[in-house]
Amino acid sequence: MKTKGIKLNDVQQVSSIKALISQAVEAVGDQDAYRYRHKGQECSVTFREFEQQTIALGTGLANLGVSKEHVAILCENRYEWICTYLTVLKSDSVYVPIDKELPIGDVLNILEDSESTVLFYSEKQEARLMEQLDSLSNIRYFIGIDREEDSEDGRFLSYAKLMASGKEKYAQGDESYTSQTFDHNAMKLLVYTSGTTGIAKGVMLSEHNLVSGVYYGLQVSTIFHRGLSVLPYHHTYEAIPGILVAIHHHVTLCINDNLKNVVKNLELYKPEHIYLVPAFVEVFYNRIWATAKKGGNDGKLRMLIKVSNGLRKVGIDLRRTLFASIHKVFGGELKKIVCGGAPIRPELGEFFDSIGVTLLNGYGITECSPLVSVNRDDSNDCRTVGYPLTCCEIRIDDPDEDGNGEICVKGDVVMLGYFKQPEQTAEVLSEDGWFRTGDYGRLNEKGQLMITGRKKNLIVLDNGKNIFPEEIENLIGRIDYVTEVVVYGHVNDAGQEESLYAEIYCAPEGIVGIENLEEQLKKDVATACSELPSYKHISKIIIRDEEFEKNTSKKIRRNKIVKQ
Repeated sequence: MKTKGIKLNDVQQVSSIKALISQAVEAVGDQDAYRYRHKGQECSVTFREFEQQTIALGTGLANLGVSKEHVAILCENRYEWICTYLTVLKSDSVYVPIDKELPIGDVLNILEDSESTVLFYSEKQEARLMEQLDSLSNIRYFIGIDREEDSEDGRFLSYAKLMASGKEKYAQGDESYTSQTFDHNAMKLLVYTSGTTGIAKGVMLSEHNLVSGVYYGLQVSTIFHRGLSVLPYHHTYEAIPGILVAIHHHVTLCINDNLKNVVKNLELYKPEHIYLVPAFVEVFYNRIWATAKKGGNDGKLRMLIKVSNGLRKVGIDLRRTLFASIHKVFGGELKKIVCGGAPIRPELGEFFDSIGVTLLNGYGITECSPLVSVNRDDSNDCRTVGYPLTCCEIRIDDPDEDGNGEICVKGDVVMLGYFKQPEQTAEVLSEDGWFRTGDYGRLNEKGQLMITGRKKNLIVLDNGKNIFPEEIENLIGRIDYVTEVVVYGHVNDAGQEESLYAEIYCAPEGIVGIENLEEQLKKDVATACSELPSYKHISKIIIRDEEFEKNTSKKIRRNKIVKQ
């Protein structure tokens, strides 16, 4: 079904990435597009300056003969990553972002599989790249973002010198970059999925996919004029809804230089919105309550929330006054958190709404550029992941008695396929355009999408009952001292999953005063799951001493737990 009858935001349509930037320059050319810190100094770049820098860098690349090639980047979040990204998106080449946290073996595999011939990299990556030069013969140029000089053999180049050379040539009339053209529906972005299984596939996205995600996403949910960019840029969630949407909406995007500096940068840049994954939201939520509890103010906070919600019912909104101390932690001007990557617990949405910050949850997957649905400000329901984009058709395949089935998507945001993997592409993408997401869910009576769980996480008990562990994990996760939990089926000698285990990690600061953690957990887990049918009850609890291993999207690597 397609979404019908919802009010859409008025959004200017664009047909290309080049138009996306030029329209921003025409509208707000002298406004800051980016703010960031470099070597302790505050820096800013206007939209006009940004466009000129992409042209300079692109002209420099074109004069190296870089055309219709695959250009990779291995670098932390920084302004130069964004400049390189938009430069390549406007060219006839393909952009290949690589997770900087990957082991060098995985990096080499991606560079080889992606057929990349140019690699941008930061100083932090240089040592390990130098150790692997024999395995990097396919890379014609290594462009060091922090490198001051070119190497004698011309293979290692300075980013700054390349841009300066391109700027000079463009000023002299060189149009080797600006005249490049390409197929709007051809591969433009090649993203290797991290997933939770460790098996990476190259997702091919076109320029049409990218601008569709921007345009149709803004139709459903808008943002404000100053944002803080936190999530890794090599993930499509930050690269498209974060970076590209910000350009379209003329946002001043402030770059968080390090995860350790998030709180400091919230205070410095005072963002009005921020994109996060559920793991970050959980951290903020837990810290707020831990701080209140430590100061003996948790009871007072609950009372203030109750009073505030009561006043709102009669039209009096004092949230930014009553919860000023919490708002100060977020910089004082935060209005919205857009959360994606996984469903969130409904009580988190209720809490942030109670203190005056809108928490919007959405659903997406890399193969869908990456947005499929998102909640709206005027109909926000954190039990759902919102309304599908108007360019998407949603089909629930083979639904059960509750209406839950595999979520299938068709529309302008669906990928071209997996790079050089036609068989794997055919497994998930039909000839008529339907993409099987591997996620299970249902549509409610309003047309909002509700996520049940991942197909690959499905537990089938020996009695034939199907269980999505995420449902039980959400209930256990509501226990205030539980930090992380994974539910899985215990396999008997016959190879059948006969019962449910819950592996739980509790942060030390949250269990102060609990004398017998195991007994307390048994009691609280039983209470949390009491309304579930008996076959969904936990038979054994395993207490962990440390957090679960995660990928760079902060998702737990479930396969590692089950193997152990």
